[in-house]
Amino acid sequence: MESLRLCSRSACREAAVATLTYVYADSTAVLGPLATYAEPHCYDLCNAHAARLTVPLGWEVVRLDLAGQPRTPSRDDLSALVDAVREAAEKPAVEAPKRAGKHALEPPAETPGARRSHLRVLREEV
Repeated sequence: MESLRLCSRSACREAAVATLTYVYADSTAVLGPLATYAEPHCYDLCNAHAARLTVPLGWEVVRLDLAGQPRTPSRDDLSALVDAVREAAEKPAVEAPKRAGKHALEPPAETPGARRSHLRVLREEV
């Protein structure tokens, strides 16, 4: 399966095969297999640009093995995903109790067995 993403280098129209990430705190550039999703602070590179990558003086390049990485999800990965979706669908949904007179952005009351979100609503202090 060919990549739908193109190389990030100017005027290059080749398919991306690797992702470059800079770790500024460690003065390191990491070149690895093409990331699953395009990230805003990473660069997708074609074979030619990945092979000719140079970094500033004093920086280190970490090259992860590109050849042994599968380009598409394996059958085991897809089976695990299907099993996880089926398992989630079998669990009954927990309905939060109805409350009257509360603000629309107020977080729901704690319900036993309900999954808590990582997002929180913060009230503005007056």
